[in-house]
Amino acid sequence: MQTYQAPDARGFFGRHGGTYVSETLIPALQELAQAYAEAKQDPAFWAAFRHDLAHYVGRPSPVYHAEHLSRKLGGAQIWLKREDLNHTGAHKVNNTIGQALLAQRMGKKRVIAETGAGQHGVASATVAARFGMACHVYMGADDIRRQAPNVFRMKLLGAQVVSVDSGSRTLKDAMNEAMREWVARVDDTFYIIGTAAGPAPYPEMVRDFQCVIGQEAKEQMLAAIGRQPDVAVACVGGGSNAIGLFYPYIEESGVRLVGVEAGGRGVETPDHAAPISSGAPLGVLHGFRSYLMQDAHGQVLGTHSVSAGLDYPGIGPEHSHLADIGRVEYQAANDDAALEAFDLLCRYEGIIPALESSHALAWAVAEAPKMDKEQVILVNLSGRGDKDINTVAKLKGIEL
Repeated sequence: MQTYQAPDARGFFGRHGGTYVSETLIPALQELAQAYAEAKQDPAFWAAFRHDLAHYVGRPSPVYHAEHLSRKLGGAQIWLKREDLNHTGAHKVNNTIGQALLAQRMGKKRVIAETGAGQHGVASATVAARFGMACHVYMGADDIRRQAPNVFRMKLLGAQVVSVDSGSRTLKDAMNEAMREWVARVDDTFYIIGTAAGPAPYPEMVRDFQCVIGQEAKEQMLAAIGRQPDVAVACVGGGSNAIGLFYPYIEESGVRLVGVEAGGRGVETPDHAAPISSGAPLGVLHGFRSYLMQDAHGQVLGTHSVSAGLDYPGIGPEHSHLADIGRVEYQAANDDAALEAFDLLCRYEGIIPALESSHALAWAVAEAPKMDKEQVILVNLSGRGDKDINTVAKLKGIEL
């Protein structure tokens, strides 16, 4: 295994990352990088962040032993890191609190965001309301249709939801449009990117805000079982919930780390969103270089996943680096496996998981029976599934 490399001055994790943007965005990114570098050294900034995590988000989120599911499956014990219990229903709010505090520090009066499943859009709209900022959220037209409850939540919170009808009408295109608007309004607008991707310094910044997940988990698992889990697993689209869990565990050599991509209808088909698992080549998208689903001419391919939040052709650059050095294993769970895991957690634990999180759970469902009963799998349950009930009902042929 090669050594982990922190991002260099250009924002590269090994050969991944960087800043591939138009000249008009360079000053905005330089301003952001400088502001974040100063905030990182300011104890008052982190005190405000921790205060809002505790008193607004409701952290720490607990770890929970899924005893009935573990008994049903046999083998390893499954524990869940309950990010679904956060305010707004997912891990996304950890990052939006941090970025909103940074926007406030920079004097920005308006925020924009992209969203796929809608959880980041809701979290952005939530913090905008809390800090008195205007908020526009870009969302693919297809995602607006399949995530109607979250669209309504954003509007209730005062955000304007902008439908993106170009391209695949999903997360990739929403991010394209958000970056175009940021170019036009850099003076008064802060772009809250929702995942550990984008041009530097976003991947590092989002990771720093999300690694509270892994920091808490390490303390909680030690208190609960007297040691760390044998495996820590999380779903990966762009990768913010996963890097938030993995980063504090990188130096824990005894903990196996597994990222689960969206296998869609199978990585052997064109209908998936699993760039690492499918052996995708390096490419550039949304201002960074990483593994990217693309054709022989470098054109970005369409993707498919039952979960809107994983329906993205790229992956965060730190994840690509962790794959390169062999510290994290990246595998894929297909739609059917995710739906089966969704049903199992509902029926055996009384917890409705997000379809994104169900991909990580699907890995545990498949692998736990092959492991010893004394072994422990920690699954990052990145969000709750209220937003997905219409999608699941449609797939089951049920009218709500």
